[in-house]
Amino acid sequence: MDSPAVMEKVQALQARAVALGFDGFGIARPDIPAAVEKYQQWLRLEYAGEMAYMRRWEEKRSDLNHVLPGVQSVICLRKNYFTRERDMTFLEHPDEADISHYALNEDYHDVMLPRLKQLEDAVHQEFAGCNSKVYVDTGPVLEKPLAEQAGIGWIGKHSNLISEGIGSWYFLAEILLDVWLPENQPAVDRCGTCQDCIDICPTQAIVAPYVVDSRRCISYLTIELKGVIPIEFRRAMGNRIYGCDDCQIVCPWNSYAVQTEESAFYEQESTRRLIDLMRLDDKSFRERFRHSPIKRIKRRGLLRNVAVALGNSGSPEAVPPLIDALRDSEPLIRAHAVWALGELLQAKALPILREKLASETDDRVLEEIRTIEKMFDLSKGSDFSR
Repeated sequence: MDSPAVMEKVQALQARAVALGFDGFGIARPDIPAAVEKYQQWLRLEYAGEMAYMRRWEEKRSDLNHVLPGVQSVICLRKNYFTRERDMTFLEHPDEADISHYALNEDYHDVMLPRLKQLEDAVHQEFAGCNSKVYVDTGPVLEKPLAEQAGIGWIGKHSNLISEGIGSWYFLAEILLDVWLPENQPAVDRCGTCQDCIDICPTQAIVAPYVVDSRRCISYLTIELKGVIPIEFRRAMGNRIYGCDDCQIVCPWNSYAVQTEESAFYEQESTRRLIDLMRLDDKSFRERFRHSPIKRIKRRGLLRNVAVALGNSGSPEAVPPLIDALRDSEPLIRAHAVWALGELLQAKALPILREKLASETDDRVLEEIRTIEKMFDLSKGSDFSR
């Protein structure tokens, strides 16, 4: 039976969470065996791709006692980041970059973590002597299943968490505690027969309801993948250069989304022209994205993605900056600029590539050139066919 004194403390913590800007609060037990089994099966199917941290911390994610010994409760929190309407009209502007809604301005870790620590301090005031751990997205915690158990929302068929009457445009955070707190009722799955998210996915990454093969997901390809983007997914990327929101855009529950009051999440005025982004040097990249989550993929990752988007733009204006990119010091950027020029110029790209990359030695770049040559059956006698 819930102690009135404990309930009063929980209510005080919830009020403090709201005052700190969190708009969702719930408590879950740390044991989620069904979710752990799904997670382990997902790993066995290799759906984590190159996200080694998902495998490295399997033991901790599977049993939170390995994260916080004696853990009894998990406080789950939600923070809205929705700032403006999102629809598919970004596809009508192929010369402009599409960036996932959550990454438009300040890095959410920097915004949420100080407040989460303030809430953790309040927890210690209410429960003197307790031990705790706090996480915003980066810890070895199955945060979405825990949030589902805490009543924050249910995991949709696209694998994102959805809250009834709110949608899915929000971040999650957790406080692990070694004290018992009364848990909330789990959220109820309200996706029904809808599969709009499955149907819209540009790369068919949602391989079954509630199951995402990260290796096909544009968010993974543009953020988590550090190397060469597989050719078979490049055209499907369109002008998406950091993440992909398609599955959330079409979700009917997001029609209930309301704008956040958090000013840090609103986009500042800055160019999204792909041509301008392709010309970013190291200094300008650092200056522009120093407070943004985009900084995590570094300049080489961003310009790799921008090169692909320019290849999909169909714009002749994209050719000069892509030719300039053939001189970039990063082979990853050069390799994707080669592909983009092939898309825009077809066989006419080959004389340019032979001139600009006559002394190229990087295998990734050379492979991209050979692919274009094979496409036009022009590999015989090529300097790159070695």
